[in-house]
Amino acid sequence: MKKLFVVLSIVLFISGILSVSLVSDQFVDAGSRKKIHFTETITSTQDLGLGHENHQLALILSPNKGTLYDGSMTFTSSEPVQLVVLHEIIPQQAKGQATWSVDGKTVYGLSLIDLDKKSGSFEFTGAALALHSSNSKEFTATVSVDGWIRGQPTEVIMQKIELEKEEPSLMLSRTNVAATIPMHKGIYNGNQVLYIITDGSDENFTKLLSEQQGWKVELAPVLGTIPDNSLQKLFIFKNGIKGDGIYGFQDEVLSSTPSQQSEYSALSSVIEVKWKTGQKEIVFSSAEEIIAAKEAGRVEFNETGIVLNTPQIVWPDGQMKIRSEKEITNDMPYNGGQITEINKKELTVTFVAHRGWGPQGETIYYIVTDATPSGPAETMGVASSPKSANLIAHAGAVDLFQFKNGIKGTGPLGFQPGIAGASLGDANYSPMWRIYLVEWNDAKSAQILETKSDIDSFKIDKLVTVSIARPTNSDHIVNCPFIDPFQ
Repeated sequence: MKKLFVVLSIVLFISGILSVSLVSDQFVDAGSRKKIHFTETITSTQDLGLGHENHQLALILSPNKGTLYDGSMTFTSSEPVQLVVLHEIIPQQAKGQATWSVDGKTVYGLSLIDLDKKSGSFEFTGAALALHSSNSKEFTATVSVDGWIRGQPTEVIMQKIELEKEEPSLMLSRTNVAATIPMHKGIYNGNQVLYIITDGSDENFTKLLSEQQGWKVELAPVLGTIPDNSLQKLFIFKNGIKGDGIYGFQDEVLSSTPSQQSEYSALSSVIEVKWKTGQKEIVFSSAEEIIAAKEAGRVEFNETGIVLNTPQIVWPDGQMKIRSEKEITNDMPYNGGQITEINKKELTVTFVAHRGWGPQGETIYYIVTDATPSGPAETMGVASSPKSANLIAHAGAVDLFQFKNGIKGTGPLGFQPGIAGASLGDANYSPMWRIYLVEWNDAKSAQILETKSDIDSFKIDKLVTVSIARPTNSDHIVNCPFIDPFQ
């Protein structure tokens, strides 16, 4: 719990609402009325009204039981604003009208005048006066008020009040969910590999794979632009010995595994292999055997130009880490592994799918399969893939923004969920993510950001600093395929 000390202008018999009033001590007795006149510059804060949590409010005259303000006000603001006038009512009088309340018990009638201007003058009568913005961006306003207070209060005093307030946090529902994905059998140097296919650069091929495995392979055309130094080879057989391969023949052969850390990449260049007529067909056990057979004229290659995302789950000398706790909860940490089960009999693997936001604020889910450098990969319990570092300045990697401070939440660093620079169906979508860190320059003023444009706007206003993540002073790329865990 964080203790906040707030100096409030309050009135005897004040309602339970704690707010900073700009009513000064410039009062003149006039029977049952008191004169009010002041000019102040105020900065908005989060609107405490129910249903207004993502809005901003600059309170000018605070609501006080038995009090009615009337007069005129002139303002200028850094952002277009709305005028708020509250009216003292009892809950039973609401009867469908617009209302404002902090606790649902003390209710005020709400007049919300959409000025959509940065300045103006008007007359008002009501139990409270404020400026309001329906977005989450803080604004500053200078106001001049000339008017009267009618009725209570009869005395104004200054008090220091101690409040206890929890640090702001954001907990999304279904933050982490299970995603069960089919595995394929492959071969590396005579040993079995189990891998998944999550994304592909060719539309027709991704449709074929989706139908075949009964789980959608997402289209990511930018994978087709990734250079060879970030890829391994995946040999798929068009004929030969019958088997469980993609085309119904022997299992696919891969050219590297996570055991060869300097060589491994989850991104695979698809090479179709076809036996020539009259050749004795065998089951190949390694990439070297296949290349030798081509050089001997026994098989021919079709270098398709298709790139697939084929993260390996089990390989000859190891496998992805399985979490010790199997129950998936909203607040589970990112470390300790990304999968809860490898079912070799059913050829399925169950990942923890993490929830975040797409560039327009849409909900996305993603899994984590491998990363570079090795430190973050080990912490998350995934394979290390140094070749991915070659994508740091390439269009095959897309920006993913994670929050370094601010609102507590379920993001990987313990703050609000991240925001991606692309989403499924976007032309620039890729499962390979270049990580950026968003840091609030003043953590106390942090708000919930939901879109890429939010980040851009707050960066321009110098409210946040955005920097590329470089753990251990190394290029940082994470393989985070976006998926639909509910398919």
